[in-house]
Amino acid sequence: MNVLLFGATGMVGQSVLRECLLDPQVHSVLAVGRNTTGQNHPKLHEQVHANLLDLTDIEHRLSGFDACFFCLGVSSAGMSEDRYRAITYDITMHVAETLVRLNPNMSFFYVTGMGTDSTENGRSMWARVKGKTENDLLKLPFKAAYMFRPGGILPLHGVKSKTKLYQSIYTITKPLYPLLEKWFPNSITTSEKIGRAMIKIAKQGYPKSIIESSDINLI
Repeated sequence: MNVLLFGATGMVGQSVLRECLLDPQVHSVLAVGRNTTGQNHPKLHEQVHANLLDLTDIEHRLSGFDACFFCLGVSSAGMSEDRYRAITYDITMHVAETLVRLNPNMSFFYVTGMGTDSTENGRSMWARVKGKTENDLLKLPFKAAYMFRPGGILPLHGVKSKTKLYQSIYTITKPLYPLLEKWFPNSITTSEKIGRAMIKIAKQGYPKSIIESSDINLI
């Protein structure tokens, strides 16, 4: 399996990349982003590209893939809806529309979040934008598309958040991870489980297109 990965330097992206490099059935990974991962591995190839709203110059590198794990995202804190939509919806859809043209047999995986609003009409701005992004991705003619909606994510194996405040919280609460997993199985998962679930679904498929934390923990 050849994998295309967007957002490899974020917390979820780091997790997915780690599991891809460990899985013997993943032949190669092309990580596309504004920065390099800083990793060196025979399976890993990287493409630095600043403007994800224009992939023309790198299209020749984006075909021949079985799955795309799209882990790129930002917090909505302090953002206007227009700005958040430009990053969350516009970039995601441009990438997806390009990839479905180049790889019609690809499975596309999009990381959203627990509480995403599929009606697109709720009061929460981020949930509406994520909901529209999900809905429009599911209309594209990929082989399959899966929307991953994790709640709380516990980072393992050296995976770190790029947000200093979040990372501080993870560091302080790390001794509680086993209890949190036990107490909140429907809303908390781990970085390892997310990566493994994506890879397993890419190989075998899954009967649902919306994947909640409870599903991730069972896959």
